[in-house]
Amino acid sequence: MSQTVSKLPVAKAPAPAAAGTKAEIVALPRPRASFAAVAGRRASEMAANTLPFLVTLAVLLGIWEVICSQPGAALPAPTQILSDSWDLIVHPFYVNSGNDVGLGWQIWASLQRVAVGYAIAVVVGISLGTLVGQSTLAMRGLDPIFQVLRTVPPLAWLPLSLAAFKDGQPAAIFVIFITAVWPIIINTAVGIRNIPSDYRNVAAVLRLNGLEFFAKIMLPAAAPYIFTGLRIGVGLSWLAIVAAEMLIGGVGIGFFIWDAWNSSLISDIIVALAYVGVVGFVLDRIVALIGRLVTRGTSAA
Repeated sequence: MSQTVSKLPVAKAPAPAAAGTKAEIVALPRPRASFAAVAGRRASEMAANTLPFLVTLAVLLGIWEVICSQPGAALPAPTQILSDSWDLIVHPFYVNSGNDVGLGWQIWASLQRVAVGYAIAVVVGISLGTLVGQSTLAMRGLDPIFQVLRTVPPLAWLPLSLAAFKDGQPAAIFVIFITAVWPIIINTAVGIRNIPSDYRNVAAVLRLNGLEFFAKIMLPAAAPYIFTGLRIGVGLSWLAIVAAEMLIGGVGIGFFIWDAWNSSLISDIIVALAYVGVVGFVLDRIVALIGRLVTRGTSAA
């Protein structure tokens, strides 16, 4: 009797890849960079960006210190400024009687005026710029008037605004508005006129109404130009309010500088100028950041 032998299954070796075919490669997960490596790279980038500025600032302060430490110097040296105005620097929000308040409150009062005047300029400037850019008839009628009025110095409007409003607060706001509105109008009009004809053709094919065309075509296409005007406008607004407050009085960084001059407090003036410069830089950076977010990086940095 023959004995049946059961056959067990035998695992077959994989067939070799045919000629001309690519072997499948399994991608292994890349190891994540350690926290220390990321922090070190960020620190290196920050040092590369800030170190030249710090070195330049230290050199300029050193030159200033050497020149103004000489006998008979007209301006105080940085060390003397710190000594004379230390309380003003470390206590920016003190409040005494009347208009005797710290630099923080002076800056805040000026920023409130700038916010109102600049907001009005943004609304009016974008509206008129859109009208001038979209309508040839409006451009021929309004553009020559704008070109003439924008050359009038900001402070030249102050006596007229004081006569019209009978109060320093609205007069200062009007000066801010009339100073900031021109670059916004001009840049918006240029942006509207430079909208590609393809965009207008697409809007005609989609049969967009006037509001839809404005929101979906005009504003996005002209946004880089508009934000260029907004950045120029906010810088001019800050310049105008400091000059206007020197004349209208009250609380504000401009009035503080003029009052310090009348009191011969040169160190306080220099500290206030440093505040003015830093705040102006921050305002410009804020508008630039909003522009990059809105235009997705196409606006000038």
